[in-house]
Amino acid sequence: QVQLVESGGGLVQAGGSLRLSCTASGRPFSHYGMGWFRQAPGKEREFVASISSNGGSTYYADSVKGRFTISRDNAKNTVYLEMNSLKPEDTAVYYCATDATGWGRPVSDFGSWGQGTRVTVSS
Repeated sequence: QVQLVESGGGLVQAGGSLRLSCTASGRPFSHYGMGWFRQAPGKEREFVASISSNGGSTYYADSVKGRFTISRDNAKNTVYLEMNSLKPEDTAVYYCATDATGWGRPVSDFGSWGQGTRVTVSS
């Protein structure tokens, strides 16, 4: 079992930037594809971005493409989500999750989840 801890959330004005981190422990991090998801108040959880185990492939939701960048540092057991040009509609709790296949595709069956970090974008 992998334990995941997200950090980096906070309050930011529209147009600002944040970098989220998700640090894993418990199993070899480099075997897992990783994904970021978010859940806004009153809405279902949605896919944001994902990355393959070696970082060679990345995927993004259309709503964040060109503004968000997912990356990983396997030596630090950490995956990042760099968020730029933030909009009020990006307000949500952001979660990271593991994909045991390693592919990190949006349709992967993501298993272990973190507790989330809250991002609030003010207009």
